[in-house]
Amino acid sequence: MGPVATAPGSDTMSDLVAIGLRAKTGRAIVVVLGGAPESPIVLVKTEITLIDPQLPATAQPYHRVMDLPWPQWQEAAGNSARAIERVATNALAKLISEQAGHTRRVAGAGIVGAPDRDLARIGNPHIRAHAAEGLLFRRVLEAGAESNRLKWQSFPDREFDKSISAQRTDHLKIKQRLENLRRSVSAPWRTDEKQAAMAAWIVLHG
Repeated sequence: MGPVATAPGSDTMSDLVAIGLRAKTGRAIVVVLGGAPESPIVLVKTEITLIDPQLPATAQPYHRVMDLPWPQWQEAAGNSARAIERVATNALAKLISEQAGHTRRVAGAGIVGAPDRDLARIGNPHIRAHAAEGLLFRRVLEAGAESNRLKWQSFPDREFDKSISAQRTDHLKIKQRLENLRRSVSAPWRTDEKQAAMAAWIVLHG
């Protein structure tokens, strides 16, 4: 896990928070969000690794097997996928424990990542490997949330704003509040961090 940035004065806020996760290959960007709906506060902004350093194949598990026929991919990458899931579960457990140490309760996790797609329809093995890993690193975070008994909700990284606006009529207002957080958090505050924050906000405030 990378360095943790904690908001000043956070001990005066509500104890209910949510974890926002932007899944990437081998890692996830994390934003822990608290505060009221109209005044969200970033309590933690960090990054977790989703790679087992003892198993190099977990960095790009499907690239390692892409020369095999497609029907064999899942079985061939199975050990790596299970190892990545264990890493994700442990990383989320650590985040939850850290929040408990600050007397905060985690309401749930919002996960942004690759949308489901039919991988068998992708003819190019290299493109398919990237797509398969995109799905895998999102799904291990979902499994990690389940294992830690967190409620969770997933959001597609593609057309993210469109998917959120379909759910919420106040999407633009929320987006602006989260954009304004760049004044109070350390850089970077990029699209990835803002998507994680939005996912956390929705899980926290419904």
